[in-house]
Amino acid sequence: MDLFVTGNGQVRGRRVGGGVVAVLGVPYAAPPFGGDRFKAPRAADGWRGVRECVSFGTIAPQSAVLPGTPAWSPGDEDVLSLNVWTGGDVDGRRPVLVWIHGGAYTFGSSAQPDFDATALVEAGLVVVTLNYRLGFEGFGHLPDPTYPDNRGLLDQIAALEWVRDNIAAFGGDPANVTVAGQSAGATSVACLTVAKRARGLFHRAIAHSLVGPVYSRRLAAVTTRLVADAAGVPATVEGLTGASPYDLVRASDQVVAHLREDPSAGARHYDPVLYGPVADGDLLPADPLAVDPADRAEVDLLVCHATEEFWLLDAVGSSKKVTTEAQLNTFARDFGLPDRLVAAYRALMPDASVLDVYLAIYGDMSFAEYSSRFAERHARAGRRTYLSRFARRRVTEGGVVHPWHCADIPFVFGTLDLPELAFLIGGPPSAEDHELSRRMIRAWADFAATGDPGWQPLGAADEAGRAAGEAGTGAEASEAGTVRIWATGGTDGTTYGAFRAAWRTVDYAVVHP
Repeated sequence: MDLFVTGNGQVRGRRVGGGVVAVLGVPYAAPPFGGDRFKAPRAADGWRGVRECVSFGTIAPQSAVLPGTPAWSPGDEDVLSLNVWTGGDVDGRRPVLVWIHGGAYTFGSSAQPDFDATALVEAGLVVVTLNYRLGFEGFGHLPDPTYPDNRGLLDQIAALEWVRDNIAAFGGDPANVTVAGQSAGATSVACLTVAKRARGLFHRAIAHSLVGPVYSRRLAAVTTRLVADAAGVPATVEGLTGASPYDLVRASDQVVAHLREDPSAGARHYDPVLYGPVADGDLLPADPLAVDPADRAEVDLLVCHATEEFWLLDAVGSSKKVTTEAQLNTFARDFGLPDRLVAAYRALMPDASVLDVYLAIYGDMSFAEYSSRFAERHARAGRRTYLSRFARRRVTEGGVVHPWHCADIPFVFGTLDLPELAFLIGGPPSAEDHELSRRMIRAWADFAATGDPGWQPLGAADEAGRAAGEAGTGAEASEAGTVRIWATGGTDGTTYGAFRAAWRTVDYAVVHP
């Protein structure tokens, strides 16, 4: 079956093979422009007849052009759409997985080829992928409470409301929804667990490579002034609403370029990310890591991060190069890192270059610690919580292929063979890679169905001693361990606990200024 009935009208998708139907570009909210610009999403208008949903919807305003993905063009406005991937069995009640893409809250879309959900549907799920507002349109601060700060998060909530109201027509179970995301998408998931407006819309959460912290209103206001100045408009409601989406995208790019060249910018000099969720005291009471775990949604949680996250940011040139001891010391001061932490990394990496020590610290600070601590605190509140690490490495003629940021996503979606993803995973996948992908897909599908991915959950007593308890032999942690290590043969990721131990005495609250 490829014809489905939603609350707004009938939609027809297309078969993509293996009995899977993709229904693409379904509006879940009205275009957020004109009188709706910078406001909470409004319900989409209905339509008569059958809407042909056979291609992805327009992506959110951005300057990025990603391989295999449509680009945004000025004038594209119908950006709040989603895609449903289903087996077509509308009489079933499959577990539902809702995917929120990453991209530094600035770029990316649900149309990226790595998010083809065919393999996850074949594993028994109904999958929803969605677009949401990015950059200034989604997260820029306007000096008027009429305009909410976290419009991108409100879009995600609107998509989850659409799922609640419509997913049964696609064979999905609205009472068994897992929300999942990676990087900015993972932190969006974390924000949704503390946003009371999202309560009851999902029942489990998967977060790969959470990155923190969220922004204060003060920092968001500073960003607004910088962007408005670059756009040549006053930092007022009138000035900002008078600037076109293209103007604000271009101005944001200019601010990022300036911060990269300005050592006095402090922490923002190293990898300038202008936008993100804002702790506004309304939708988002505080950074998710700072919220009392008892005040989070009572959901099962599965967290994963890569063991060498920041090597990707270095490879694509988005982060500053730090190659001397003097630069490393300045980096540590800019982020408030204690000398003992840097010394611990040097001891753990005695033969590493300064650049590699810097990338290890930066990646763990930004992703690994935030991810691990979010999981630990969730478990401490008595919530069922699972932790895993992606440690798959390869050595090729071109050098080492790191377990870096985003490399895990083709494995969990089963999209390893796509040529657009060869850079992420280091060339054509091996038989071991495909076997690892099958295990990771199975873990996601089982977790979405039952809340159990196949290994032991973290317990309240695990937090203090877990670094010593990351069990494993060879490629993957044993079933008795509380941390699953995803890797292929010849890679042992179980030594990562020594790096975590280095952070145990660090006041993480002061790491991110």
